[in-house]
Amino acid sequence: MIDFYTAGTPNDYKPAIMLEEIGLPYSIHKVDISKGDQFSPEYIAINPNSKIPAIIDRDTDISVFESGAVLIYLAEKTGKLLPTDPAERAMVMGWLMFQMASVGPMFGQFGHFRNAAPEKIPYAIERYQKEATRLLKVLDRQLAKTTYIAGDYSIADIATYPWVFGATGPYLEISLDECLNVQRWMEAMQARPAVKTGMSLFSPEFDSKLGAIA
Repeated sequence: MIDFYTAGTPNDYKPAIMLEEIGLPYSIHKVDISKGDQFSPEYIAINPNSKIPAIIDRDTDISVFESGAVLIYLAEKTGKLLPTDPAERAMVMGWLMFQMASVGPMFGQFGHFRNAAPEKIPYAIERYQKEATRLLKVLDRQLAKTTYIAGDYSIADIATYPWVFGATGPYLEISLDECLNVQRWMEAMQARPAVKTGMSLFSPEFDSKLGAIA
């Protein structure tokens, strides 16, 4: 059993999709970041950085925090969605880090300055919008050569999809008109049952898996 601690952000959808793909049993524990649950001693014991998501593997009592680390841990635990061939593994890890170091932070900064900052700073909004658009074009060039980001479907796709999905919605309104390969990839991702279920985090179908922080 995996205990999955989440608040429903783009990073949280990654483990949700992964857990559905690999078929491990899991329980969802909502962390109400608006109330500061992430700073409770109980949660800090799981994630010393007070961020979400995190998991506890009850088979081993191992706690894992940071969404990329969670994906790697689950892939290695099950032998799924992370190749063992050195070249293929390096490709997946490179694109996973592309999401972790670039797509997530840059899209997040764009969202903050566009929608949440108390003062609208045109320079910051333009800077991060341009970088988000550039990153999508990098992804589009890669997907012109491959069906999925690193060749076969992998944790690189699972990590990236929730952020691109969110960026093209009303929160960021980034157009994919110049990224036809990303559009095709998005459609392929959306057709996967595990992606559909994972992206419905906090919907009624998850009620049976809900638990408390413990």
